[in-house]
Amino acid sequence: MPIFAPASAPSRSELTEHLVRTRIAGDVATPRENNLSHYRKLANGDRHYWLGLELGDRWEDEQDVLAVMAERCGVIDDPDHRSGQDTIDPEMTVGALDRAAAELRKAAEGRRRVLLATGHPGALLDMHGAFAQALHEAGCDIVRVPEGTYTDDGVVVQFGGVAVHERGASLWHTHSPAPMAAVLERLRQTGEPLPDLVVADHGWAGYAGQQGIDTVGFADCNDPALFLGEAEDTLAVTVPLDDHVADPRFYEPLTSYLLAAARSGTE
Repeated sequence: MPIFAPASAPSRSELTEHLVRTRIAGDVATPRENNLSHYRKLANGDRHYWLGLELGDRWEDEQDVLAVMAERCGVIDDPDHRSGQDTIDPEMTVGALDRAAAELRKAAEGRRRVLLATGHPGALLDMHGAFAQALHEAGCDIVRVPEGTYTDDGVVVQFGGVAVHERGASLWHTHSPAPMAAVLERLRQTGEPLPDLVVADHGWAGYAGQQGIDTVGFADCNDPALFLGEAEDTLAVTVPLDDHVADPRFYEPLTSYLLAAARSGTE
């Protein structure tokens, strides 16, 4: 649990209100124009927006991408809405958190090997770190990234059990799948087993899911690939949320809720 987290987890309604108030969901900061631009680029085959998934020619229609995003993230489903405000449905966020909690519960019950990673260390590092600590305490084996895992002109390091990409003594915001590819390859080279479960975001999550690893992903409304991955059962769960709001502490009630939900089935 984050050290500044609420003493008790919020109720579903309390969390929903918090998500809207902090703009993690509801009327989010990401504009409609940005969302549609990313959907179009994904549909046009720009692999930067595939986040490590192999989507082939299955999502070449931008409107099909929009339909999935409306269904699984809660963006406005009107194709004629081209600019201005867009949304994430907070009920979809909480529902996905419940599904993610079930995956963490299964990992704990099976003492599974888990890798946690984030491409958004400025916002989500504490959240993933809390998951790592809870899973470790439940008996899971948290994957230790081998030394010398280099990628994208940097190196993969870990803080609190969470893998991140470091370049020039700074932690980088990255959508690239290359860091996850490098970690899995180094695990193979060193004879270490691959993870049974990955909890991550961006290309970390997409690449892991594409490799057949059970994956829980977190994604913003302008990152459609992970939602398409969930629709195709390549990812187990994709949680919709604004992945970089004003204060990382705003994710603490969400973290507390997910961990409480994960524990509730084991008590």
